[in-house]
Amino acid sequence: MTAPQVVPAGTTLGVEEEFHVVDPQTLALLDEPRLTRAALHGDLGPSVDAEIATTQLETATGICRTLAQLRDEVLARRGDAGAAAARFGAVVLPASTHPFARWQDQRVTARPRYLGLLQRWGVLALQQVICGCHVHVGVPSLDVAVAVSDRVRPYLPVLLAMTGSSPFHDGVDTGYDSYRTQWFARWPITGAPEEMGDAAGFRRIVAQLRQAGVVDDASNLYWDVRPSAHYPTLEFRIGDVCPRVDDVVLHAALCRSLTRVLAERAQRGTPPPSLRPEVLRAARWRAARSGLQGGLVDPVTGDVRPAHRVVADLLGELRDDLEQAGEHEEVTALVARLLTDGTSATRQRAVFHRTGELPDVTASVLRDAATRPLGSAPRAVSPGTR
Repeated sequence: MTAPQVVPAGTTLGVEEEFHVVDPQTLALLDEPRLTRAALHGDLGPSVDAEIATTQLETATGICRTLAQLRDEVLARRGDAGAAAARFGAVVLPASTHPFARWQDQRVTARPRYLGLLQRWGVLALQQVICGCHVHVGVPSLDVAVAVSDRVRPYLPVLLAMTGSSPFHDGVDTGYDSYRTQWFARWPITGAPEEMGDAAGFRRIVAQLRQAGVVDDASNLYWDVRPSAHYPTLEFRIGDVCPRVDDVVLHAALCRSLTRVLAERAQRGTPPPSLRPEVLRAARWRAARSGLQGGLVDPVTGDVRPAHRVVADLLGELRDDLEQAGEHEEVTALVARLLTDGTSATRQRAVFHRTGELPDVTASVLRDAATRPLGSAPRAVSPGTR
């Protein structure tokens, strides 16, 4: 009998994105019961689903092997979500927070899973009006997923700093590039997991958390990186939702390259980095606070260095892998564009400093989402931009 073929880590990847649903005229969040019902009943197609708040939608790409395929899938799934919202007079907003929404005006979607979260977590579930971008990277086993998770933790803040899109929350400038990260940190099942060692260690932790009454199973873990409960993937959950598709592709490419590199290091017996948990929490906070505008904690040394230098060093660390995959030129161009233009958080603040109007900020995110991706044909601007 022929042994089953083991697919190397990082062979495949996919992306899940969450979006806010907004009124195209006022740009306020839109709670449209017909849209929510259609999402719950599966009437919006296989790639568009409901989320915890009735003013949110979620999409998921298919399984991709190349960055070009992923780009096409992200564009197509965003198109699906936009078309679904348009059926009910709405548009989708690809950012991690809505600049002027109030959580007090939100309702939890009537799905058993979400109602269960409300029962367990109380007002935290009701306040969960934030969106995330989740990258699934294929791995051959749970042991490999855990080995990469143990080693990738110091790099997660760098990935976060490159995706910030949530500077405004509840109508105020929070002072953070990714306030979503801080808002979500109130849950005890968020943040980066500690080292787990192997699959057995991961299962023990899940069992202990289940005994503590904070999860039913591994799918309830909202860690920044986690082995998927449903797929043979390692799921990166650290990133904010990026309005520009280029930044989504870049984020996914870096997640996959790190997975390939760190899986190979684990196979060689290279131990996980030795940065203490307190330092890793501080690194995550710095990345959420200032994004690419300030200093980041170096994943290797633990020193605080200019963000652009830390990003450059990350590219250098991944260079051989990216070149072997034929992705280095594209990833380098995407990084250059991001460092030149800044994150969505930077661009949102620039609009607010110019106009002083949060609806203008919201409109700018919609325009940003219509930005032409590198190497692609022009696309029409989403409805509702102004």
